[in-house]
Parts: sequence; C-alpha cells; structure tokens
Amino acid sequence: MTEDSTPRITVTERAIAQIKAKLASGELIPGQRLPTERDLAAELGLSRSSMREAIRALTVLGVLEARHGAGVYVTQLEPSDLLETFGAVAEISRGETLLHLVQVRKILEPAAAATAAARITEDGLARLRAEMRAMERGTTSEEIVGHDLEFHRLITEAAGNPVLSAILGGLNSRTFRARVWRGYQEENVFTRTFTEHEAIYRAIAERDPEAARIAAAVHIGAVESWARSQAADGLAAEGAVRDGGGRS
Repeated sequence: MTEDSTPRITVTERAIAQIKAKLASGELIPGQRLPTERDLAAELGLSRSSMREAIRALTVLGVLEARHGAGVYVTQLEPSDLLETFGAVAEISRGETLLHLVQVRKILEPAAAATAAARITEDGLARLRAEMRAMERGTTSEEIVGHDLEFHRLITEAAGNPVLSAILGGLNSRTFRARVWRGYQEENVFTRTFTEHEAIYRAIAERDPEAARIAAAVHIGAVESWARSQAADGLAAEGAVRDGGGRS
C-alpha cells in the first residue's frame, strides 16, 4: 500500500482559497463589505472557526481590513502594498532564503534595466547619473546605501511597471542593502561595485537594452556571490553549533 503524497490542505487554507477565488472572480470587489462570518461560513460550507482564521490571515496580508464596529472590507490593494511584504522578508532573511531572494532579483533587475534603457527620459537619466556620482562620493555607509537604493529605484521607475517597482523596491530594502555594502566593505570591493553601477548607467544612457541587461546581470551576479558565501557561512556555523551541542 503506497502512502498518498498529495499535500492535504487544512480547512482554514480551503477557506482562504475560496475567499481569494471570490476576489479573483470579481464577486468581491475593493471597498465591499464581506458577509458576516456566520453567513460566509454557511455559504462556503465551513466552520465559523475556520472562517475566522481565514479572515484573520487575509487581514494580516492586507487583503482584508477589519473596521471596528463596521465589519470586514476588501482593501484596494496597490502595487506599493507589495513593498512592505517583500521588504519584511528581505530584511530578516538569512542563509539560503537570502540567496533565493537575490536570485529573484537576478531574474527581474536585468529586465528592468533593459526596459529602462528603452524608456528613460533625459530627466530620468540626469537623476540616475546624479545618484551614481553621489554614491561614489559618499563618505559613510549610510550615504552610500541611500544613493544606491535611489539609483536602483530610478531604474525600476523608468521601466514603467509599478508592480515590478514594488517587488524590487521590497527586495532592495535599506536594511538588506546595508548588509550587502557592509560585506563589500569587509571584502574591500567598493571600486568594483562602483564600476558595475557605471556600466549599468552607461548602457542605459546609450539606450542599449541588451547591454543594460548584461550589466545589471553582472552586478546582481556579484551580489549573488556574496549571498552564497553568507549562506555557506551560516550552514557552517549551524553545523558547529550542532556538533558542539552533541558533546557531553
């Protein structure tokens, strides 16, 4: 007899899925008040406790909003709402999860740079150059990180996709970038990093999408190498703790 390997979802997960289906179909729209917990549970054939947990989970995610004394409403989700979610994940991630987040950036940032090269305005280009030069002149980590963040934000802004901007904005949180720059400082590779930014800027200024894609991929590849070393160090430290804990 073989064991069924199909993942079993909980009743609460099923409740969440059914509410999301109503949102996706347009049966529930932004600003609309949800039916009462009791009515919604009866409609979906679920227990009130499962429905309560589902509503709580979707409220935490920002999909629903509980208004004191007025009920629960569907929120008007904006791309910027993604920033807070991704930012929280990026700021606290370590080890392999951190590496995986950087790999997501490796997929998205080259595409953003290529699109920016085709779309950026002269004003946007001037602002991008100003941030790059300010980053190079920075005398403190805080200054450098701030200009680095703005440099990358301007690129995704120029790409013209607010969802892409929100995702990359979250993955490029200040805390995350500070960790990367701290690592660069320890490895004494600031000059290389500034050169990478220069290459991205030059390709965008020349309106060359493919060159911009490659330059961004090279830059994120260097960040990926740093994240990979962090993951390896983390695994080694965990192994040492386990080995030490096993000794009498």
